[in-house]
Amino acid sequence: MSETPDVLIIGAGLAGLAAAVALSGAGANVSLLERKPYVGGRAYSYPHPALDEVIDSQHVLLGCCTNLIDLCRLSGADRHIRWYDSITFLEPGTANRPTRRSDIGPSPLPSPGHSSLSFLRASMLSIADKSRITLGLLDFLRGYPTSDDEPFSAWLKRTKQTDRAIRHFWEPVIVGTLNESFDRCSTRYAGQVFHESFMKSAEGGRLGIPAQPLSEFYTAVAQAAEQQGTALHLRTSIGSIASIAGIEHAPRGLWQATASDGSIHRAPSLLLALPFEQTARLLATLPEDSPQRQRVLPAMDKFSHAPITTIHLWFDQAITDLDHAALLDTRIQWMFNKSRIRRFEASSVAQPGQYLELVISASFAEVHKTREQILTAAIDELARFFPVVREGTVLKSGVLKEARATFSVLPGLDRFRPASDAPGGNLYLAGDWTLTGWPSTMEGAVRSGRLAAEAIARGTGNSASFLSPDLPAAGLMRLLSR
Repeated sequence: MSETPDVLIIGAGLAGLAAAVALSGAGANVSLLERKPYVGGRAYSYPHPALDEVIDSQHVLLGCCTNLIDLCRLSGADRHIRWYDSITFLEPGTANRPTRRSDIGPSPLPSPGHSSLSFLRASMLSIADKSRITLGLLDFLRGYPTSDDEPFSAWLKRTKQTDRAIRHFWEPVIVGTLNESFDRCSTRYAGQVFHESFMKSAEGGRLGIPAQPLSEFYTAVAQAAEQQGTALHLRTSIGSIASIAGIEHAPRGLWQATASDGSIHRAPSLLLALPFEQTARLLATLPEDSPQRQRVLPAMDKFSHAPITTIHLWFDQAITDLDHAALLDTRIQWMFNKSRIRRFEASSVAQPGQYLELVISASFAEVHKTREQILTAAIDELARFFPVVREGTVLKSGVLKEARATFSVLPGLDRFRPASDAPGGNLYLAGDWTLTGWPSTMEGAVRSGRLAAEAIARGTGNSASFLSPDLPAAGLMRLLSR
């Protein structure tokens, strides 16, 4: 490189993009490396060669995701978010009754009771279910546990949640948000989901869905960083070939990263904004006695992945007029009507029929199934909610398995999640798996990038703050929230 930047960032996912925007906006000279030909990390889209379509695994955000929303606002990507105040839950139809719909959303009542009227009217739950849910939610009224040691399954048992309450309320929200089974996620983060999005304010529970393919959506963030002076290098893979060193501490106190094409990148500060397994691989390229390696690498085997499977279906006719819905009593957690969500985008092309995306979170079973098995089961299950599926024709279909979609918020994992400055020596970490105070979400990734940017700034004597404040409590929650 002709000019040595102040900061070298490896990884142009949300964590790396957030750090680049923050640092370059504060005047730092930033170089951002990404091995893929597009940005976004795991929040990505790509043109499927056989389908002649751009597909992604739909990611959503909530009103409580203050840092993600702020990043989208700074880049202009917020113009492409569709916001919804209510969430629709659908029970499958039976031989004796059609599909039953429940909508949970806000009312004029003050928080935490802003969703209580729609909750009480929800036909998907009995009075006994609602009673147990209400008593359980009282646990999260003032906040959520500071310790992450208890599995959520133990909390459900301790609070005597009914089977129907678990299937129709806790499961679609928690499994869909944390992408894990109740045994493998902590009560702390389950409680955080409900405190921040269901109780603290009506604004916190609003559902936002990007209306563009994700890589296109986050290209705006990359462009914002470039406009501030960040040098973005796509198709630049670090340490992907065994014979080429990944990262090392070079002379004059510089960090050096060697790409697979032989190019060398150096800077005084290095930020690894990568998933935990990629971070571990690069740390392993340091000498065994390196303090940066010794401080972080031993804890990396405590982390594990959880998969997400998405099914993409193009029908010859309209299946539903809903934009999205949570599907109950099925393997499918969510349905997104991509035709309707994208219908106002200038880049979208109106096509006959309808494009639906179905999401199966914590899809450990689907990882081992064939494409045909997954498609057959998904179409059969979808027809239980929308009988017109049996009359329509699937014009084309795709299955996207992401075996490493998220990290699992295992009970007790927080003690192993490193802070952004944990390695020391001007080597920093970012990624939703680091110590952000949030689970595996896009918000957690952006927070990690901004926290890392703050740590890098502190290392140069700059006390800049980049983290957005949490959404304030509303209504009576102003008195109850900690």
